[in-house]
Amino acid sequence: MKKNANLPALIFMFALLIVWQCIAMGMDAAYILPSPTQVLVRLWELRKPLFTAHLPATMLCTGVGLAISIALGLLLAIVMDASPSAEKMLYPLIVASQTIPTTALAPLFVLWFGYTIWSKVLVTVLITFFPIAMTVFDGFRSAKTDMVDMLKTFGAGKKEIFLKLKIPAALPYFFSALKMAIPMSIIGAAIGEWLGAQAGLGYFSRRMMTQLDGAGVFAPIVLLSVVAMIAVGIVSWLEKKIITWRSSL
Repeated sequence: MKKNANLPALIFMFALLIVWQCIAMGMDAAYILPSPTQVLVRLWELRKPLFTAHLPATMLCTGVGLAISIALGLLLAIVMDASPSAEKMLYPLIVASQTIPTTALAPLFVLWFGYTIWSKVLVTVLITFFPIAMTVFDGFRSAKTDMVDMLKTFGAGKKEIFLKLKIPAALPYFFSALKMAIPMSIIGAAIGEWLGAQAGLGYFSRRMMTQLDGAGVFAPIVLLSVVAMIAVGIVSWLEKKIITWRSSL
């Protein structure tokens, strides 16, 4: 059964590709909607600049931004869980940070930091830290009150309760947040590159758009999607290896 678990998703994806191919052939305007085969051919033709220059630039930005987002999100979740006053102060600010249009701030980041990696990293962090902070905070709060009370009766302090109860309770939430954050960090890096950069898949896609190269626009997008799916798959594999008690439920 496990071997066929992904079969419905593969069939559905294959059906979507067929529909896409038919629509693109019917339109016969590759500069507007290239077909999947045209995108794959263009991806192969552009493999050298994409894989040697632009993909590493995007992955560097994504990696740095994701690392900062994880550290910031975990810090905010821990602080809010430890202090009700901090929760009341920080929670509205964290939510408000997601109401700011990223495309409005990205040009400001370029003005402040130029075409360096940090303008793109800031966009990535702004988009990515939110699901980590909020989901892990919910994970801490998922620890059962009766378990907390029981540990307290055995003389456990806040540190022991946090390490032995709240962290195990929050681990599934953390991995769920990480699987959301990885695609969002890649999107953030691409948006930052699209609005102001000298390298990266987002920059390359924008450059292809100015040349009316529809397949060239889609090629880096497809590459980003594949990288995101591989990264999420790796995280899912790590989750199964680390949270072994889930398999017994």
